Amino acid sequence: MDEKRKIYSVAELNRTARFTLENGIGEVWVEGEISRMTRQASGHWYFTLKDEAAAVSCAMFKQNNAAVIFAPKDGMKVRVLGQASLYEPRGNYQLIVRSMEEAGKGSLQEQFEKLKAKLAAEGLFDASRKKPLPMLPRKIGVVTSPTGAAVRDIINVLTRRFPNIGILLAPVTVQGDGAAKSVAAAIEYFNTRDDIDLMIVGRGGGSIEDLWAFNEEVVARAIAASEIPIISAVGHEIDFTISDFVADVRAPTPSAAAELAVPVKAELENQVARLSARFGVSLQNRALVLREQIPGFRQAMVHALKNELRQRQQQIDENSRMLAETLRNAVAVQKQRLPGFQQTMTHRLESAVTGRKQNVRRLEVQLRALSPLAVLDRGYSLTQTADGVVVRDAATVKTGDLLKTRFAKGTVRSEVKKKEA
Repeated sequence: MDEKRKIYSVAELNRTARFTLENGIGEVWVEGEISRMTRQASGHWYFTLKDEAAAVSCAMFKQNNAAVIFAPKDGMKVRVLGQASLYEPRGNYQLIVRSMEEAGKGSLQEQFEKLKAKLAAEGLFDASRKKPLPMLPRKIGVVTSPTGAAVRDIINVLTRRFPNIGILLAPVTVQGDGAAKSVAAAIEYFNTRDDIDLMIVGRGGGSIEDLWAFNEEVVARAIAASEIPIISAVGHEIDFTISDFVADVRAPTPSAAAELAVPVKAELENQVARLSARFGVSLQNRALVLREQIPGFRQAMVHALKNELRQRQQQIDENSRMLAETLRNAVAVQKQRLPGFQQTMTHRLESAVTGRKQNVRRLEVQLRALSPLAVLDRGYSLTQTADGVVVRDAATVKTGDLLKTRFAKGTVRSEVKKKEA
């Protein structure tokens, strides 16, 4: 009878049970309330998931719980995706959890992961596009609710660290309908100003619904498009939103954002004073060294100037010699050309005089031909009245008038005795 029995060792039984659980049930979604939540130094989580009738031990290892965007705690109702299994050394039945979301928040978690993947693929989370924060901003723009604790924390920390820092609040709605558009509009407004060097965008803690405005695409794109560096300060240290990934710097809390935004003024002043003192001592030491080097510098300068003057004088002498030589050569050349110039000028003058004489004779001939006296040479005469008027018609004179008649040679004066038609 013993030969027909199948006898298991405890290890074999537990291994068979684990195999049966893992393959018979596989991965399942389970909803329940968290109890006895513990977080190990290794980063692993161990807790119990229970409802009104039963409980199951759960383990969620570090590589999986790092993706959880809220803080699980006792009494919280959650929905988990896990693999039914058995811890063989102790024979404990357990659920190995791979994913967790707040009960009733599955759709929001899905939206979060979908948008996160989309923006990551576009490069909006890349470190290469992160802008550095200014060392000492002139004025800080704060985008948050004007009534929440976050704005008080930010202002208190900023003014404590740097009392005269400029702060400009853009009051917005941080949750509920229209919150995302309100936050995005404030970010865009600050980018139209020229006096804002840094922005803090955020709010205090809350549930995933409370923080959801900072998971909206419109806010993410407004942050990505901002030319002004932005610190995202949404919720508590364990809360993560899309805004945190897109912003240039993520702060775990609003107070931490204010600490990142400005240095402590007193520390900065002390540092400046120390540097100023060190600089003064350095200048004094440098002055002493230079004073000791002055005689050597003076001697070197005098030597350098003498060499420079000597070189300049040599250059002047050489240039003068070359100029004198050039002038002598030019004068010699001109002397050689002078007889030829004289002969050319004499010939040109003689030709010009001959031409002018010929022109004068030609003009004399033309003048003589046009002169009235030339007509007289051909046997004509010119008769004028006593007052010099030329007589062209006998009707213009009367008996007794004195006339003057001019011939080619000589003149006759006469008196009119008789007129004939």
